[in-house]
Amino acid sequence: MTTVIKRNKWEIWRDVIFALFAREIRTGFNDKFGLSWAVVNPIAFIFVLSFIRGRIAGGDTHGVPTFVFMAYGLVFIQMFLQTFNNCSGAIKKNKALFAFRQVQPISAVIATAMFEVLVKIFVILGIFIVMYFLKMEIKIANPLLMIFCIFVLWWFAVVLGLAVGILILYVPEVNKLVGLATRPLFFISGTFFSLQDIPKEYWSYLDWNPILHAIELARYAAYTEYGTEGVSFSYVAGTVLVTTFLSLSVYYSRWRQAISR
Repeated sequence: MTTVIKRNKWEIWRDVIFALFAREIRTGFNDKFGLSWAVVNPIAFIFVLSFIRGRIAGGDTHGVPTFVFMAYGLVFIQMFLQTFNNCSGAIKKNKALFAFRQVQPISAVIATAMFEVLVKIFVILGIFIVMYFLKMEIKIANPLLMIFCIFVLWWFAVVLGLAVGILILYVPEVNKLVGLATRPLFFISGTFFSLQDIPKEYWSYLDWNPILHAIELARYAAYTEYGTEGVSFSYVAGTVLVTTFLSLSVYYSRWRQAISR
């Protein structure tokens, strides 16, 4: 006799997210290199740029070893851009699955976000391993602040991607505009420079960007002598909270109409 297992809505949602997450892993690592390429590729990119900048700029940048300075900037901007781009495309990519009542767009976005954070954890561990073998100092003075910076930037990319993913279903051309809008973020988010390198009268043109605040705070979390001048913990948290509220409002009010288009 077949046993019928009754599940509540939360258990069904959890199982759907796990199934989509497993699907992301299979599709993301279905080539010969698998997980190793997803980790080695960004590590190699970060290492080469950081090493070149270190050789040109010298030993340290505002109290932080130049290699570490660059590595944090590149890891954070890559995490934001890749998470945002993949989350914004997750709804359209999985649209066929929404024919099943249990599968909702937000489940696809969460599964994609989990996959991205898994890859980035391996990337960060890989960079630390490289630094260890090269006998570079591995220092995190404030681990809680570092975790906050990683989480808040990742979550910012997720909720922003959720809203844009809904908008793309209404206006597909938005995807091209998003590509143009996000490209400059690689250069204006403090990846290659510190806010302290810019004259204070120009800070207002840059410090609207919460990604810049998160990267600068992460460097401070690693080396407290770096300082926090010009950046704000509360600004990042407030921006992400407002974005979360707006994004969830857009999703809640429009997801049914969006997937039916």
